[in-house]
Amino acid sequence: MLSKAAAIRPSPQIKRLMAFAMAKERVEAEYDQYVKNPNRYLYLMEEAAFIGIELKDASRCEIRHIAVGIDCRSSGIGSRMIEEVIKLHNIQEIAAETDVDAVGFYRKIGFNIKSLGEKYPGRERFYCAKTLPSK
Repeated sequence: MLSKAAAIRPSPQIKRLMAFAMAKERVEAEYDQYVKNPNRYLYLMEEAAFIGIELKDASRCEIRHIAVGIDCRSSGIGSRMIEEVIKLHNIQEIAAETDVDAVGFYRKIGFNIKSLGEKYPGRERFYCAKTLPSK
């Protein structure tokens, strides 16, 4: 079950977890964005994983960051977090931008994948999107 991160500053454990999804030196600034930006939400799953989203409008969101601790990978936590976010916010369209390391995860859970090319030197990026059936 997801819980919304509420602390003003991330704990050392959350910092380590967030560093799986971004450069270590960006963790505090990104966490601060989740605290200050009313369209951003950071959810934790038992401090073993986290997902950060940004609402684009009432039914669309972008996954800004997602990471699962090394000991919990391949257990379905990532897909469960996405499913919970979809339910919590009544999401109809969800998207993420990622690299080659995570594109297989998104493909496996039904996202459509489009290459964005080499956005950064030596790093191909992918746009992953999923539209959910109307209720």
